[in-house]
Amino acid sequence: MSKTTDKPLRILMPSYRSHPFTGGQGIYMRLVTKAMVELGHSVEVISGQPYPLLDEGVKLTKLPSLDLYSYDNPLKAFKFKLLKEPIDLYEWLSHLSGGFSEPYTFGERMAVWAKKNYNRFDVVHDNQTLAYGLIKLRDMGVPVVGTIHHPITMDKRIDIKHAESLFLKLLKWRWYSFLKMQIKVARKLDPIIVVSENTRKDVVKDFKIDPKKTRKVLHGIDHKTFEPIPSIKRKENQLITTASADVPLKGLIYLIRAYSDLLNEFPELSLIVIGKLRDGPTSKELDKKGIKNKVKFISDLTSRQISELYAESTIAISPSVYEGFGFPAGEAMSCGIPLISTNGGSLPEVVGDSGIIVPHSNPNELRKAIKELLLSPEKRQEFGEKGRNRVLEKFTWKRAARELVDVYREAISNADNRSR
Repeated sequence: MSKTTDKPLRILMPSYRSHPFTGGQGIYMRLVTKAMVELGHSVEVISGQPYPLLDEGVKLTKLPSLDLYSYDNPLKAFKFKLLKEPIDLYEWLSHLSGGFSEPYTFGERMAVWAKKNYNRFDVVHDNQTLAYGLIKLRDMGVPVVGTIHHPITMDKRIDIKHAESLFLKLLKWRWYSFLKMQIKVARKLDPIIVVSENTRKDVVKDFKIDPKKTRKVLHGIDHKTFEPIPSIKRKENQLITTASADVPLKGLIYLIRAYSDLLNEFPELSLIVIGKLRDGPTSKELDKKGIKNKVKFISDLTSRQISELYAESTIAISPSVYEGFGFPAGEAMSCGIPLISTNGGSLPEVVGDSGIIVPHSNPNELRKAIKELLLSPEKRQEFGEKGRNRVLEKFTWKRAARELVDVYREAISNADNRSR
């Protein structure tokens, strides 16, 4: 490897699930790779399905899993050829027994692929697969750094706490068994990129990682796509939120309860949810409150369509119990819509003083904050402008990419020193 500090890097970015509709990690993969290429580096993403949407200039290597979540019954995915492929058979059996083995099996497939390809790269930047295969790749001689958006231990605790029966608690416990691998691998990586101070704190606490190994690099927001649209008239009675999944972590149920109470004072108030309504806690809560016809769920939107919805809505709300970063909150701010956010995870670091922050899991505090903004056009205007300015000042992808490259070069330098 060249010691020249400005040499363009050849970067491999593993990510076992990378499509933007799978959540923030998919958004991160598309935008960070785009920024890296714009800085002059070459980037290759290796991913299982659902595959990422990548910009021109970013190479995609597809490493298919069995994609078992696309089947309504995993038994239908069985084929006799599974018996000849140990990795495939393990993935199928694990899924059948309630486990989630995709990070592990992705890593094993990647390690096999890497035997013939590892020498094409200067550095590997893992997108929270934290798979054993990364250690195998590092042992081939390629420096490996990892991003942890937030430790999945947080999801596990919240999920198990909200499970409605002992049987479901045990199923959740089984599903999160991949965490043991992620913790072991994270402890072996150096450096580790965290996306906020809160994430650093939680990673150090839950994964028992030396804080000196962590490097904070704030995410960016696609401020050119998510921008104010002055030509669209903003309504006076339309709330909007994003829920990429119907899980307790996202806190949608608390917003539903707050909204239901607000209808007593603001009967014409509407709520748009960017996401799909599935059978689950939210659907049950809407039925219980008798307001399923009042809440509109919209999915499969382009970024431009989301920006248009933000432009026409009155207030955006981020009700999450926990976020490692919080792309929807940042995107709403970037669009110039006033934001109400909880204090879940890293959200206060994203929002700062550019929105109203309330305690998470608290419908009453959400209700009071929404009412306050509904009654104050001046405050809505102020928070909308402050949010857009905050994104432009702190959350650009160009800044994020430059800081990441500094971490890559540190990892490369450390590897060179160890090899001497």
